[in-house]
Amino acid sequence: MADVNRLKKDYQNIVDQHSPKNKVVQNSFRAFWVGGTICAIGQLLTDLFIYIGFSTDDASMLCTICLILASAVLTGLNIYDKIGNYAGGGSIIPITGFANSMVSAAMEYKKEGYVFGMGAKLFTVAGPVIVFGTISSVIVGIIYYFL
Repeated sequence: MADVNRLKKDYQNIVDQHSPKNKVVQNSFRAFWVGGTICAIGQLLTDLFIYIGFSTDDASMLCTICLILASAVLTGLNIYDKIGNYAGGGSIIPITGFANSMVSAAMEYKKEGYVFGMGAKLFTVAGPVIVFGTISSVIVGIIYYFL
C-alpha cells in the first residue's frame, strides 16, 4: 500500500512539472482590456455618428455595421486570430466574434473560389443562424403579444 501511495505522489509530481501554469490574472486582464477596447471603439463610433447628425437608432445601426466590417476585414487579413490568441474570451464580443466566426468558416473554402467556395459556405453557415433567429423572434413576438 505504501508503494502505491508513493507511486501516486511521484506521478502527481511529474504531472505538476509538465502541466502548463495557469495564468488566470494575466488572461483575465487581457480579456478585460481588449473586450473593453472593442466596446469603447463601438461607443466612440456611435457618438461620432450622433455628432454627425444621425439619430440614435441610425447611429447604433451604423456602428454595428462598422464593427462587423472591421472584424470581417481583420479576420480576412489574419489579424483577428492574433487578437483572439492574445485576448482569449475578450475578443468574442457578440458582434465582432460572430463576424469572425462567419468569415473564418468561409475562408476555409477559398481554394474553391470566391463565389462557389467562400460565398456559398458563408451562406451555409449563416442560414441556420438566420432561421433560428427568425423562428425564435416570431415565438417571442407571439408570447409578447398575448401577455
